[in-house]
Parts: sequence; structure tokens; C-alpha cells
Amino acid sequence: MNNFLPTSQKDLKGRGWEQLDIIIITGDAYVDHPSFGPIIIARSLEAEGYKVGIISQPDWQSDADFKKLGRPRLFFGVSSGNMDSMINHYTALRKIRSEDAYSPGGKSGLRPNRAAIVYTQKIRSIYKDTPVILGGVEASMRRLPHYDYWSDKLRNSIIFDSRADIVVYGMGERTINTIARRISNGEDIKEMNNIPGTVVMGKEIDGAVVLPEFSSNLSKNDFLKMHKIFWSDFRDKVLIQKFGKSYLIHNPPAKSLSTKELDKVYDLDFTRQPHLDYNGKKIPAFTQIKDSITAHRGCFGGCHFCAIGEHQGKTIRSRSIGSILKEIKSIAADKNFKGTISDIGGPSANMYGMSCKLGISETCKIISCLFPEICPHLDTSHQEQKKLLNEVRKLRQVKHSFISSGIRFDLALKDIDYIKIVAKYHTSGLLKLAPEHISPEVLHYMNKPSIKLYERFHDIYSDYCNDIGKKQFIVPYIIVGHPGSSLKETIQLATYLKKNGIKLKQIQQFTPTPMTQSTMMYYTGFDLDGEKINTPKGREIRLQKALVQWFVPQNKKLIIEALKNAGRKDLIDFFLDNPRPIKSNIRKRKR
Repeated sequence: MNNFLPTSQKDLKGRGWEQLDIIIITGDAYVDHPSFGPIIIARSLEAEGYKVGIISQPDWQSDADFKKLGRPRLFFGVSSGNMDSMINHYTALRKIRSEDAYSPGGKSGLRPNRAAIVYTQKIRSIYKDTPVILGGVEASMRRLPHYDYWSDKLRNSIIFDSRADIVVYGMGERTINTIARRISNGEDIKEMNNIPGTVVMGKEIDGAVVLPEFSSNLSKNDFLKMHKIFWSDFRDKVLIQKFGKSYLIHNPPAKSLSTKELDKVYDLDFTRQPHLDYNGKKIPAFTQIKDSITAHRGCFGGCHFCAIGEHQGKTIRSRSIGSILKEIKSIAADKNFKGTISDIGGPSANMYGMSCKLGISETCKIISCLFPEICPHLDTSHQEQKKLLNEVRKLRQVKHSFISSGIRFDLALKDIDYIKIVAKYHTSGLLKLAPEHISPEVLHYMNKPSIKLYERFHDIYSDYCNDIGKKQFIVPYIIVGHPGSSLKETIQLATYLKKNGIKLKQIQQFTPTPMTQSTMMYYTGFDLDGEKINTPKGREIRLQKALVQWFVPQNKKLIIEALKNAGRKDLIDFFLDNPRPIKSNIRKRKR
């Protein structure tokens, strides 16, 4: 039996339906799995009794795909998919990617640039009077005027560019169900200007916090001011911003789902498979996550370059152990299951079960609960996650259960027993950690902890692996080109890596994504205190990458250039493996 949501008129006839209530349009292939955001929204609406259909990866150069399910009774819901379409299409060097992990066969080009805008405008041209609700990470992170890296200019809120009726930001189950109920009850969508978790266009509101008026010539000082006001007040106040004769209205976030509500979401009627129309073509993103578990949502790390906190929020909402075990048993019942759960995690795996002791995480104005120090009001106990992992290990159908999501090493150091459990049972051979840099100055701009904490975790983990006879390694994630870094700090990083024999085949170049603190620094050239900082671009970033990958022969000339530019010709022999020794105060590390 085909248990997928309707994707064609044939499916509608098979169910005896004349018209759908809601149609969800997504830039991803239709994979009916709880790791795909638009599908979670669709299944959540279905569970409320609505007739929901899916249009996946429509041809935006024609009307046909947008018409194939007809006009919905209530509204169209639009998302670019699990990723921002520009990040999906382009590398940090603005080069076109050769593969789209969310498309059948990994084929690229099946969604347009700025897909959320293109899809919405297409619907507007066909169904002028049908409400359009825009959501997903692309819309969520572009809900305010923002710096757009790919066009190198400021762009207005996506609600103005797309002309959607409402933008839903964050994890939208609660919000979209509220909207659907109110439209179904006959309310005019133009009057829905106060729903939590939404951005709308409307009239000026007395008592709201006012952001600087937007224009394409908004000064960098005003852009910085806008960001600071936003981060100070968006959690508990209505924000408004004038644009021409209209106002952007930004409502506070929707209340996070409770554990019971989150369990209900992951217990919805997912087939956990790609749609049958793909005839077995592999969808790389699905292959990677099909046997993984989302244990919780949210992240209170507050890394300045990361969009997760802005999208999911910093409140941790964890599923119950029973719900997670039930999903694992469902995965294990599949005839193709090989006995390995590839990941039990979330944005940071070891935040599972953690919470604010004061219960104010949804309104607290502090961006990070971990930097510069771990908040004394944060419950950092790993007991719930240890209990979860212990219960998973008892399942006879599961041979291995790994943690592939990142681990916050500063948090893990609060529980050495947890580190040992991860080393002994839940590492596939390589453990992901993200020190990102070693320079205190750069780490400060990133909102990341000291390298000394990474080193301490590394020593505890490695020593224990040696004690139990397991050959396992830590893979450090590094970012180059972050605002506030220069060749000086990158030379410090490269020296550290070389002295410790760390050869990174993959490094991340900082990409300015909409709405993050780091992107604000990149665009304005100011830190959060309004002080001027270095923002690497062009050739300097290429030199930073070459230094960090010191072992690549093709980087020789670039390394020499970088060292000369930084006034450190004394290090040329060291980086080119000439025998002349140099002095260093960085202590020798075990590999």
C-alpha cells in the first residue's frame, strides 16, 4: 500500500478526495522521513485532520508542476528544503557545487537560486488569492533585512521579496497548526499579525521595539545597531521596522514543543523512505541519515558563525527515552537494517536532557550558556544521555550505536565517565570535535571555548582509548577566514597543527550566512562592541587555507607568500620541512 502523502491527481482519486486542504512545496526530493523539515510539517498537519499533499522540486520555469494538485482549500506552504538554496548551490568561493545531496541521484539544478522566493512568486502568479505561508531554514534566517554574501549586498526581509502572507520561523509545528486552524475557522489571513513564531507585513504597533528603518543604503553602523536591538529584544518583545509605507512585524518565537509533543511528532506516520517515483535512485542525504536518530532540538552554545541557535532556539527539547527506543526498534525492523544506528544526537549530541535551572532559557538575553564561562544556572548533567545510551545498548537488534553529531567538549569535561562511555561504545573510529581555532582572539570572536579545554578532552579520550586497546582518533574541525582572524593568528594555528602532526584533509572556509553574528561582523567590519576588526577576503583567505594545509605540496608557494606577508620568513624552513629547528612554546601533543 502507498502510504505516502498525495503527489498527483491519481493519488487524490485513490483517496476519494476532490481537493486538498494544504499543499506543501519543497525544494528537496520527497523523502518521507522525520529528518526532512517540510515533511514533518506536512505530517503534523495531516495528524490534525487536514488533507495534505506534496509538490517536490517543481519545475519553476513552467506552471504545470504548481498546478498538478490544484488549488488548496486553505493555503500553500513553501520551503526551499532542508538547506538554504544558495548554500546548497554554491561553495564558500561562490563556485557551483556539482551535487545536490537532497536530490535523486545527487543531481544538481533541480531547484532554483533563492528557491523560497521563486516558488512563492510562481504561486502568486497562478493562484493570486490563495494564502502562501513561507517557512524552513531559508525563510527563517532571511526574515530580517540581511547581508547576502552571494550578491554582496543588503537584501530586505524575505517576506517583502517573496510577497508571502506570513513567514514562519524556527521549528514550525505549533505555529503552522495555529495558522491552519484560524484560516479553517474563517479568519482573514491579513488579520493574523500576532501569532508567535511569525513575521508579517502590517501597520505600526504601539509599544513595539523599533528597528532602524530599512533601505538598500542602510549604513553599517545602523546595520550593527539593528542586530544588537534584535538580539536584545526578539525573544520576548514585538519588533517593528518601517519600509516604505509598510511595517515589518516580527513576533516573539513560538513556545518550544514539550517532550510529550516532540514524541508525538516523531511518532507520526512516516514511511521513512524516498517516494516510489524515484525508482530506487539514491538520495545522498537520505543514505546518510536513514538510520540516525534525532534525540533533541536546540543548542545553547551560541557560536557566532552558526545558524542553529537562531533557527531552533537555545532551549533544549529532548525526546523521551521510550520514544527514541521505539524509533530505533522501527528502524531495526526494516529488512535492510545492518545493525548499526549511525547517530543518536542533535545539534550538539551531549546537550540531550539538559536545561536551565531557572526555566528562563526561552527569554534569557544571553546568547551563549557556555561562553565565556558555563552558566551556573545550566544543568550540565549527562545522566539522562548516559541512561539513554545504556538502554540502546541493551537492544538485541542493535550491534552498534554511534554518536556522529558533534560533542561539546567543554560540556563533556563536566562528566569524565561520559567521555569514557563514548570512547568505549559509541565511536565509529573517528570522533568529531570542533575547536575551530587556537587563537584566543579568534575564539573570542567565534564565541568558542579555549583550546586548552579541547586539549584536556583529547588527552582524557586518547588515554582511555589506549587503556582499553581501541584505535580511535579525534577529527578536529577548523574554520579559516573568520572575521577577526589574520595571517598572524593563522600562522599560530598552522604551527600548532604541524607540531602535532595534524593533517586536515577538509577545512571549512567561513561562509557568511544570513543573520548570524559572524556575518554581521564580516559585512560591517565591526565586532559586537563596534570596534574595527580584520575581515579576511580574497587572496588572504587562500593564504590562510594553504597555511592550515601545510602538508600539501601544491601549497608551497602560497605558504612562502603568507609568511613573507606576515613578516615571518623565519618560519619558512619549519613549514617546508627543512631541518633547521625553531623555538616554540606550544607543548608537544600526543597524536
